[in-house]
Amino acid sequence: MRLQKTFLLVALFSVFNFLAQELPPIVKYAPNTYGAGNQNWMISQDQNQYLYFANNEGLLTFDGSKWDLYPSPNETIIRSVKVIGQRIYTGCYMEFGYWVRQKNGQLRYTSLSKKIKSKIQEDEQFWNILNYDQWIIFQSLNKIFIYDSKKDSFKVIAPKSGILKSYRTSNAIYYQTVSNGLFEIVSGKESLVSNDPILKNNKIINVFAIDQGLLIQTQWNGFYTLIQNKVSRFTTEVDHQLIANNIYNSQQLSNGSFAVGTVSNGVFIIDTHGKLQHHIYQSKGLSNNTVLSLFEDIDKNLWIGLDNGINCINLQSPIKSFTDNSGVLGTTYATKLIDGKLYVGTNQGLFYKKYDSNEDFKFINGTKGQVWSLFEWNGELFCGHDSGSFLIQGGIAIHIFKSSGTWKFSPVPNRKDLLLQGNYYGISVLQKINNQWVFKNKIAGFDYSVKSFEISKQLEVYISHEYKGVFRLQLNKELTKTAPFYTYTYPRKGKNASLIQFNGAIYYAYKEGIFKLNPSTKQFIKDPFLSTIFSKDEYTSGQMIVDNSNRLWLFTKNYIHYLSLSKLSNQLKDNVIPIPASLTNSMLGYENCTQLSNAVFLIGTADGYYTLNLNDLSFKNYKVAITNIAVNRLNEGSYNYAIPEDGKFNYEQNNIAFNFTVPEYNKYINAEYQFLLEGFQEKWSAWSSKSAINFKNLPPGNYVFKVRAKFSNSLLENTASYSFTVVKPWYLTHLAVFIYLVLFVVLAFYIHRAYQNYYEKQEAKLIEENNLLLEIKELENEQELMRLRNEQLSQDVDSKSRELAVSTMSLNSKNELLAFIKEDLKKTAPSDTSNIKSVISTINKNITEEDSWKVFREAFDSVDKDFLKRVKQIHPSLTPNDLRLCAYLRMNLSSKEIAPLLNISVRSVEIKRYRLRKKMDLTHEQGLVEYILTV
Repeated sequence: MRLQKTFLLVALFSVFNFLAQELPPIVKYAPNTYGAGNQNWMISQDQNQYLYFANNEGLLTFDGSKWDLYPSPNETIIRSVKVIGQRIYTGCYMEFGYWVRQKNGQLRYTSLSKKIKSKIQEDEQFWNILNYDQWIIFQSLNKIFIYDSKKDSFKVIAPKSGILKSYRTSNAIYYQTVSNGLFEIVSGKESLVSNDPILKNNKIINVFAIDQGLLIQTQWNGFYTLIQNKVSRFTTEVDHQLIANNIYNSQQLSNGSFAVGTVSNGVFIIDTHGKLQHHIYQSKGLSNNTVLSLFEDIDKNLWIGLDNGINCINLQSPIKSFTDNSGVLGTTYATKLIDGKLYVGTNQGLFYKKYDSNEDFKFINGTKGQVWSLFEWNGELFCGHDSGSFLIQGGIAIHIFKSSGTWKFSPVPNRKDLLLQGNYYGISVLQKINNQWVFKNKIAGFDYSVKSFEISKQLEVYISHEYKGVFRLQLNKELTKTAPFYTYTYPRKGKNASLIQFNGAIYYAYKEGIFKLNPSTKQFIKDPFLSTIFSKDEYTSGQMIVDNSNRLWLFTKNYIHYLSLSKLSNQLKDNVIPIPASLTNSMLGYENCTQLSNAVFLIGTADGYYTLNLNDLSFKNYKVAITNIAVNRLNEGSYNYAIPEDGKFNYEQNNIAFNFTVPEYNKYINAEYQFLLEGFQEKWSAWSSKSAINFKNLPPGNYVFKVRAKFSNSLLENTASYSFTVVKPWYLTHLAVFIYLVLFVVLAFYIHRAYQNYYEKQEAKLIEENNLLLEIKELENEQELMRLRNEQLSQDVDSKSRELAVSTMSLNSKNELLAFIKEDLKKTAPSDTSNIKSVISTINKNITEEDSWKVFREAFDSVDKDFLKRVKQIHPSLTPNDLRLCAYLRMNLSSKEIAPLLNISVRSVEIKRYRLRKKMDLTHEQGLVEYILTV
C-alpha cells in the first residue's frame, strides 16, 4: 500500500503542471484598510490623480496615502461616480449631484436632482454617469437625465422600455433598452443605431469605437462588430471562457487592449487582435473573482472594484510576479536560466519550463525536497539538494552524490574537471571522469557545515559559518586534506552572514558591515563605502550575489542594492531600488537573484518569484502635495484649514497635523518623505514612508512647513510648503506688552517708594537697635565690672578665710605653747613659788577659751556673714559650743585640727560631731560637713 502511495505521488509530480503566468503586481485594499463597504460600483480620477470610488457606504476617496469616506447625502449606496473638471458627480438612490473640494481639502455636496425631483420615478437609482462636452448624463434603469452644466438646465429621455446600460465612445453617447436594440443620443433625443436581433437579445456590456464602426461587448456571447449596420462576431482566444462566464463590465485601455470583468472568474486582458495577455483571478492574486467596476488611471494602472475590496494592477510596472497560491511550487531558493529553460529550485523540489512563455512548470522527478542551489559549469547544471548533489540534464536529474546534503558548488582554479561542493559535514570534491561527474573524496580536517565558501588561486578556502564564524583552510594540491584551519576572531560570526568573491576580492557581510579580505595580510578589513548599506538599522541579511554582468546584489530592510563598476574608474557605484523586504516576501538569508537578460532579473520569494527590468525603472516625475491640515486644541476635535492660504491659528490651537502624499499606486516602489518645520526645526527629518506628521504644543510664532519626496530613489522636483502663524495669546500682544510696560513703570515707582520707606524705617530701626546694643553693651560692661568686683570680693573672702585659718592656727599654737610652758612651770622647784604662780596666772589669762572664741567669731562673721544665725534659725537647739564646732567644720577643719581649738581630745571632737548630727536630724546618707557647707 505504501509503495502504491509513493508511486502515485511520483506520478502526480511527474505530470504536475500549473499555469506559470508572470503577472503585473497587484495592490490589494481590503475593506478594513479603506474603512468603507465591501462593494465598489464605479471608479474615477481627478487631475490631482486622486481616486474616487462609488462605495456601498458613500463616496470613497484615496490620494495615494490616505483614505476618506463621505457618506451619501441620503445615506444610500452610491452607484456611480465621475470626475468632470473640478466636480465629482455621483448618483445614488433617488439622488444625484456633485461634490467640490473646498480650500480645506474637504468635499462639499450640492444636489442637482432636487431641481427635478418630480421627474424622478419612485425607487429609481442612478447607475452610470457620462459626459460629453458641457453635458452630464445621469442614467438610471428608467430614464436618462441630461444636465447642461453651462445653462444649469435638464433634458430627460424616457424610453418606453427600461434602460439596460449607457456607453460613451470618443464622439457619441449610446444606450441599450430592453428588447429594442442600441440607441444613440443625438441633439438631446434618442436615435436608433441598430435593432439587430443579436443586439436586442443580448445585454450589451460596453461599446467601443473602431475604424469602421463599433466593437460591442455582450454579457454572454463575447464580442461583436457593428459595421455599416451589420453585426459580426469578433473572435478572440478566450471566446469559450467569455461565453461561459457572466461578463459584468469592460474597459478599453490606453494601449488599445481590453479589460473584461466577470462575475465569477476575475478579469481578462485581451489585445486588439483578440489574444489573451493576462487572465487574473482569485487564485492568481486577485482579492475576489467578482469584478463590479474597471478603471484605468493616468499612470495606466488598472483599478478593479470588487465585490469585496479594491485591487490595483500595475500594468506598466517594471516588475512582473509569479505567485504560487496553491503552495505546490513553494519557496524559491535558487533559479537558473540555461538552454532556454528556466529552472526553479524550491523547498518542494526542482521545476522547469520554457523561458518567456506561459508554459506550465514541470516537476523534475527525483528532486522532491529542499533545493539549496543551482550552479552552471561549462554548460552543465548542478543542483545542491538536501539529498546531495544532482546533475540536471533537461528534465532528468542524475544523483551523483548522496552522502550528505549539498549547499553550494565552486570550481577549482585551473581545473575544469574538478568542483568543490560545500556539504552539511565539510567539503568534498567532484571529478569528471570519462565525461561523467563522480564523487572523488571528502577533504579531511574540516567537518563543519559549509554553506558559504570561496576558494583562491592558492587553494585557500574561506568559509562563513553563521554560528561559528569565519575560517581559512589551506588545501593540499591533491585536494584531499587541509592543514590546521585558522579561525578569525574578527570579523565575528553573524546571523544570515555571507561570503562571496567579487571583482577579484573576497567579501564577508554581516550585521556589523561588509569586510574585504586583504590578500597580503589575509585579514578582513571593513569597507567603509559598502558598510553604509547596512547603516540606519537596514540590515536584514548579509546575502550577496554576483550576476553574469559582474554586479554585486545585496538586500536590506527597505532597499535592493546592486553595485557595479564605474565606467570611468575602478570605484563601485551603488544603485538603489526602493523595494522593501516586506513587499518582496523573500526568505531572509536565502535571497536569490538570477540574470535572465541584460536588464531582466529574477528574484525568488516565499511564494514564487518576481522579475525586475532595470531599463523600465524610470518613472514619471510625480509631485508631492499637502492634502490636509488639521488643527486642534488639546483633547478636543480637529478642524481642517484651507491649504492654499497662509494659516493663522489661535494660540490654543497649537496642535497641527499635516497629511501629504505623492499620488502613486505602485506596489513595490513606494514614495519616501522628508519634512522640515522652519521656525521649529533646523534640519530636515530622516526619510520615511509615513505620510503624516503631527506637531504638538507649538509656541507662538511664524512657521513654514516644507515637505519633499523621492520616488524610485529619485528626488522629486517640487517641495510643497505651507506658511502659518500661531498667534500670541492676548496677554502677549503688543498692546498687552505696552500695558505691561506702563504697569511695570507704575509698579516700579510704587515699589521704589515702598523700598524707600522701608529703608528709612530700617534705618531708624537700625539706629534704635544700635542704641539698644550700646545700652546692652554698657550693661554687659557693668555686669563684667560687677563680676570683677565679685571675683575681687571672693578673693578677699578667700584671703580673709586663709588669714582666719592662719590666725586660728596661730592662736591654737600659742595656746599649746602656753599650756606647755605652764606645765613646765608647775614642775619647777617650789623655791620661787610666788613668782611661778604669778606667771601661771598670766598664762591662764592668755589661753582663756572664751577670749579665743570671741576673736575667732568676730573674724568668722566678717568672712561668712550670718552663717551662724542661719544655722541657729534652722536648728534652734544648738548650743554655743555646737555653733563653734559648725564654724570650724564650715572652714573644712579636720577633727585633729579642731581638738586643740576646743582644748579637748580628738575623741571628744568625734563625739561632738556625732551629737551635732543627731541635733540636726541628718540621715545616715547625709554627710555633716557637706550639709554645713550648703547652709
